[in-house]
Amino acid sequence: MGAHVRFVVPQGIDDLARPSGGNAYDRRIRDGLRARGWDVHDLVATERLCHDLGLLPDGALVLVDGLVASTAGPILLPEADRLRIVVLVHMPLGGVEVPEDDEGRVLACATAVVTTSAWTRQRLLDRYGLPPERVAVARPGADLLEEAPGTPGGDRLLCVGAVVEHKGQDLLVDALARIPDLPWTCTFVGSLDREPSFVDRLRRRAADACLADRIRVAGPLAGDALTGMYRASDLLVLPSRLEAYGMVVTEALAAGLPVVGTTVGGVPEALGRTASGLPGRLVPPDDPAALAEVLGAWLRDAGLRARLRTAARERRRTLDDWDRTVESVADVLSGVLAPAVGAGA
Repeated sequence: MGAHVRFVVPQGIDDLARPSGGNAYDRRIRDGLRARGWDVHDLVATERLCHDLGLLPDGALVLVDGLVASTAGPILLPEADRLRIVVLVHMPLGGVEVPEDDEGRVLACATAVVTTSAWTRQRLLDRYGLPPERVAVARPGADLLEEAPGTPGGDRLLCVGAVVEHKGQDLLVDALARIPDLPWTCTFVGSLDREPSFVDRLRRRAADACLADRIRVAGPLAGDALTGMYRASDLLVLPSRLEAYGMVVTEALAAGLPVVGTTVGGVPEALGRTASGLPGRLVPPDDPAALAEVLGAWLRDAGLRARLRTAARERRRTLDDWDRTVESVADVLSGVLAPAVGAGA
């Protein structure tokens, strides 16, 4: 058995009824490290976390999910001098969900930090002044899917993500309300229990715009059901107001599906570029008029659809797999352990 690492994860990491990109990423890292021979032991973030960390031997390697770490300063800071703490940051929370100073102190005490996008890495460097050599990037991988065949009219739109305000599904409804004369249907896939009031407002907005019969709110899907949804669709739309990377972008591209997204966070990074150009389109956030314009062009212009599908299929062939992601994380963890190994520990 290889080196030992304790992985501090949020509660519900394996609950497929509440899918999230962060949980999916954590599971792939955990399982991938185990496949490489690492001894990975989950520590679920509960009220026992302080006790559980206190039982670890000096020098123990601890990988901490950033959703936990950013709010766990009182637990992590006293242990930082004796444990090798690596923080895995999906989304910077400082100034949004926690005070910046709290998040900054946790990241400063970490031996190393792993981010899931270059955008997040740069944001942490700019905000907290972390030494660049201590902050690495391990972008999410993608499993190649059978290519989506697409329909002649390109009218099957898909939006994947928890139905919450920062994902911007209300902006998509507003955009669709501006093109009611065009043929389209739109399916929203994602958890409905995180912001129920927002879900209610979204449904009312669709009904008020007389779009309820063209918009389907499917709830969370995973596995084959989600894969089938990508393959049955023509275009992924990600109208997010905030996004550190956007794993659904590469999931869609893995099926050769073009993407319309916003110019926030790591979305442009996830979308990428090919010799044929962008495999989709990017619009400003919080701009339903711009989104409507792009969607209208997609639906009206068969040539545009063909060009974006060609670029998406080219991008599909260049996506990194999850082995590359796991390797990047493993390299960071091995580097943190290297001083101890070199000292004969």
